[in-house]
Amino acid sequence: MGNNDKEKAILVGLRADSMEEDERSSDESMEELEELLKTAGGECRGKVLQSRPAPDPRCFIGAGKAREVRQFIETQECGLAVFDNELSPSQTRALEEELGVRVLDRSQLILDIFASRARTREGRLQVELAQYKYLLPRLTGMWTHLVRQTASGGSSPIGTRGPGETQLETDRRHIRRKIQRLTAELEEVRRVRSTQRRLREKNGLPVISLVGYTNAGKSTLLNSLTGAGIPARNRLFDTLDTTTRRVELAPGSQALISDTVGFIRKLPHHLVESFKATLEELRYADVLVHVIDASSSERDAQVRVVRQLIEELADPETPCIEAYNKSDKLISLDDLPRGNNVVAISAKTGEGVQELLGMISKELGRGKRKVELHIPYSRSDIVGVLHQRAQVSNVDYKDEFIAVEAVVSPELWDMLRQFDSSRSSP
Repeated sequence: MGNNDKEKAILVGLRADSMEEDERSSDESMEELEELLKTAGGECRGKVLQSRPAPDPRCFIGAGKAREVRQFIETQECGLAVFDNELSPSQTRALEEELGVRVLDRSQLILDIFASRARTREGRLQVELAQYKYLLPRLTGMWTHLVRQTASGGSSPIGTRGPGETQLETDRRHIRRKIQRLTAELEEVRRVRSTQRRLREKNGLPVISLVGYTNAGKSTLLNSLTGAGIPARNRLFDTLDTTTRRVELAPGSQALISDTVGFIRKLPHHLVESFKATLEELRYADVLVHVIDASSSERDAQVRVVRQLIEELADPETPCIEAYNKSDKLISLDDLPRGNNVVAISAKTGEGVQELLGMISKELGRGKRKVELHIPYSRSDIVGVLHQRAQVSNVDYKDEFIAVEAVVSPELWDMLRQFDSSRSSP
């Protein structure tokens, strides 16, 4: 696709004193917005970062600034204005009147990228649900321009992909029914995922989840660890659908490792909600590996965003290793943090990856012990508990008791030490 085919857009951000710190636009968040626009297939023709004490209730950036933006749009022949901040439905409509072009906010742009990237049924369901939830309060007068722009048979403009215009133009009752149906379908996905998780637990394989800011290099690391062959491109949100592969930590020691969707600042709330079926995997992980782009100028801000989402989505007891990736791009590693669960790696060159595997093995084995238990038949329910909560390697039904060999956590050991085979047989 040549540049002439790309949709031309102006990017607009507001930095208002009355806003929360993480809601304000900055030079960095505007650069990220430009990357998002490129990912969606658009071309940035200019950026406007406006400072005000507070957002204008009607048109967000104020009437005077809106006139300036309109002049730029007309000069540069833009067909789209993308705002770095979330807009209310009435502000979106007012801005479209003032600017004479379609207006999207950051959330819509991210949702649009997700709509074009989701490959599996689950991914598509999650994106569609998030879009409907986002669009429900914004239906009035928002989609009349679609007929004009797609009637000539052109491709869908940025921000219009996903559910489709005919569905979006139907009444709110229909949209609410769609939301109910999609929620029910995702509940079924969650139920199936829960069954798969129980099978995994039965097989006794621990689970490692890779998390991180979008484009931090999670897919490259998964490839490096497992030879998974997942395309790893330098694009935002390249991975939407969770990929799980088997990894060998040491000879005879295996685990499952999962890639997850990348996080980003100002991630739309509906998207986090809709993707919880995928992201709830974090809650059941035995170890989290937070992959960080060590070479990013925004590294510290990106780390804060991911840590906050980990706090929201993961079990607070789950150990988390911070892997500073792309360290081959750094002149010196001196400014990287130091700590027990911190490691500098390059997924691309393989540097530090063995050290990371060692840290994962150490966390998985922390406090665990291999035991042989002699369980009386009157307490055969314990065998089921062991299959759910331990790594069972052998079960032998003897005449007087059930002999189970397993690797157990300290908590399980405290409950079951009375059945230790080194004691007198029960």
